Amino acid sequence: MPFHEQNGLRYYSFDIFSNAVSQAVFTRRGGISPAPWHSLNLGGSVGDDPARVAENRIHAFRSMGREPESIHDVWLVHGTDIVYADAPRPLEQPSAKADILFTDNPDVSLFMRFGDCVPIMFHDPKKNVIGMAHAGWMGTVRGVAKAAVEGMQSHYGSKPEDIVAGIGPSIGVDHYEVGEDVINQFKEKYNKDIDCIVQTRNGSTFLDLWTANSIQLKKAGVEQIQVSEVCTACHLDDWFSHRAEKGKTGRFGALMALQA
Repeated sequence: MPFHEQNGLRYYSFDIFSNAVSQAVFTRRGGISPAPWHSLNLGGSVGDDPARVAENRIHAFRSMGREPESIHDVWLVHGTDIVYADAPRPLEQPSAKADILFTDNPDVSLFMRFGDCVPIMFHDPKKNVIGMAHAGWMGTVRGVAKAAVEGMQSHYGSKPEDIVAGIGPSIGVDHYEVGEDVINQFKEKYNKDIDCIVQTRNGSTFLDLWTANSIQLKKAGVEQIQVSEVCTACHLDDWFSHRAEKGKTGRFGALMALQA
């Protein structure tokens, strides 16, 4: 089963990754935040009390056997920039602006926050490298998944065929209606594959970010891909969804670390 419970928290984990990796995409359950962020809100920029967010984060980390001080996170900006985290981020320093994180240090816990956008997790068991990417529509059309694979190749010497990737809980195509301006950008990028990632129903157009990122990973040479197929907007008991909750909600977190 992909869902697990630990210390009162419920989280999703991929079974495509080996036991060399600790990984969790936390649901909204088990925290201390009140509505509309109830309850395990891990986002510090959505109006919740920072002290509650910090306590939620500590609880999440410790439920996975990780020290909160091992965190290395980034300020997400819907781009393709990469941070190679050689050590935990000093907590007094602001997070770098980026949407891709990698490490080969077991003392580092990679951490990102989401509220409909796609979490993509990476592991190269040959080079002992893990990574995480944030892929909303803008990051997807800018090529964040491809950039992540290229970053693993250039920085760590990874071979795409060795890379294992997981596409996590995020908004599904049935709930992700987009406008013509977004579709035109995807048509330009995906060309012949556009019919695989765009659906039209009753005059409305919907975007499939899971398939779009899967195509991108496959074209970059990644052969081992698992898609969670869990829609955040369909399951508000488990997930925060910026779109389904009309912007008044929290952020769920994804954590990844190498076993020492």
